[in-house]
Amino acid sequence: MRRFVVRVIVNAIALWLTTLLFTAFGQSRGVRVIPYEPGDPVAAVLTFLLLGVLFGVVNGVLGTAIRIVAFPLYLLTLGLISLVVNGLLFLLVAWISDGIDFGLQVDGFWWGVLGALVLGVVGWLVGLILRPLSGQDRQDR
Repeated sequence: MRRFVVRVIVNAIALWLTTLLFTAFGQSRGVRVIPYEPGDPVAAVLTFLLLGVLFGVVNGVLGTAIRIVAFPLYLLTLGLISLVVNGLLFLLVAWISDGIDFGLQVDGFWWGVLGALVLGVVGWLVGLILRPLSGQDRQDR
């Protein structure tokens, strides 16, 4: 349970940093997160945590199934198809959160691919920092 909570926090922080990176470069388009109550910092944190859970569920269930089924395609493209798959999963999370009228907004397919790429790198870095909190060390594997 502790690993799941840490993973949700890592996803939320990575998504927050990803949206900060997109807005830091003056992009009026791309990837944004709209909290369920704009202007309220608690609502913003809860929105990022909810999106972290949503990312975890979509990536854990659907992402794993897609990676297993598309394994020959991964081999054929030397893994480059993972950029497209991650972008589509990113867009799926945006579509689900759009259905509840707040959350992640992505302006198109290539923004989704770029957002998923940035989210993956930032999530990896944040995960390295927060790994001791999950109780998981390199020797445990």
